[in-house]
Amino acid sequence: MLADSDTRWKWGALTARRIAAADHPGRPAETAGFLLRGRATPTARQLAEVGVGTDSVREVTGAQFLRAIRDEGYDVVVLALVGGAVQAMLHGIAALRLPRRPVLVTGYVGVVYEKLADGLLLRHGADVVLANSRHDADRFRAVYEGVGADASAVTEAALPFLGGAPYERREGRDTVVFAVQPSVPESRADRMYLLDRLAGHARLHPSREVLLKLRSRPGEHTTHLEELPYQRLAERLPGGLPPNLSLVYGHMGEVLDRTDLLVTVSSTAALEALHRRVPTAILTDLGVREALGNHHFLGSGLLTSWDRLDAGHRPEPDEEWLARQGVAADGTYEKAFDAARERVAGLLRQPELPPVAPYYTPATAPGYLPGILARHRLAADGGPLPGAAPADEPTGLHRVLRDAVRGVARGAYRHGVQRVAPVIRRMGEL
Repeated sequence: MLADSDTRWKWGALTARRIAAADHPGRPAETAGFLLRGRATPTARQLAEVGVGTDSVREVTGAQFLRAIRDEGYDVVVLALVGGAVQAMLHGIAALRLPRRPVLVTGYVGVVYEKLADGLLLRHGADVVLANSRHDADRFRAVYEGVGADASAVTEAALPFLGGAPYERREGRDTVVFAVQPSVPESRADRMYLLDRLAGHARLHPSREVLLKLRSRPGEHTTHLEELPYQRLAERLPGGLPPNLSLVYGHMGEVLDRTDLLVTVSSTAALEALHRRVPTAILTDLGVREALGNHHFLGSGLLTSWDRLDAGHRPEPDEEWLARQGVAADGTYEKAFDAARERVAGLLRQPELPPVAPYYTPATAPGYLPGILARHRLAADGGPLPGAAPADEPTGLHRVLRDAVRGVARGAYRHGVQRVAPVIRRMGEL
């Protein structure tokens, strides 16, 4: 499994576990984890917080990963990556011309509310493109068929991290959780508005525990860039935070264990909560807009505002909408990955797999594909660019020094994104 962020690691590792039974029925499969080196490579703390491990973990470049595929031999490869990286690895694996290539699986880590066509076509060429719901499966097939591409790889499944104990209202407990997102909303004004309303809700209900569920600590990155962390904004909130409002980190499932109302703009955490029947609210305060992702919840019955929540409103989800989103808590979730396991098992039984055939080729996208491949040091034919193949991994002092320099460089980049870039933008607006 190859992942490029903490959330994709969580999705990829759990997906690998759920489909591993198709590999060698009757005995546990070994799972090797690879972290694609980049701006969002998770820290050790983030991986520990995700709480999902593999038998081994390595941080690699794209070229090193392809070399591992060539030399070490894997039956199934889960590509838990952003779309462009998936496309690059598909072309890179095709260029290896292996006698027996692995089965290639990919998908999305959560709600697909933007870049549907772009992201899907960049994932085309995998043997299995997992859809997290019936709703997504229908949309995915429509995109592929709309450009004349083979849609047989689309396989309906579900988010692999749903689960946990069903919600039970507990006497004496009243906890509201606001689940933040790294990039939604983007502006300082909008984020300060949401933080101010959350603090206002806490002041209005002093006996209620209110939690601000954070995705990462300052300096860490997740799947999306977070230029304005709520931790920093909270330090500037007029009047400060009320005593019953706390900032929390940790595994989302553990936070949901004590949640009586989850509030968010459009976080995938809403689906986790709904699966457990935790009361859930999707905010309309900033509008219902594609840029926010809350348009995905049209028809859900969950759209509401802070004014209504302050007054005691609790949205009731639409059962038909829940079923189409793959979060209906009716016992069917345990079978959600049966089709994926069967497809992978069928591919593994084939004496020979067909060549990897992405929709994007030098013929279909000559002005787009080369740039995507070049970002991962691959030529237009999927082979390595001159000088891209890494030397053997350094050992001893060389490795210590390399890792130290890399850590400093990554920290400087993240500091620039979160501290320097916003200042420059504000100066440009003067």
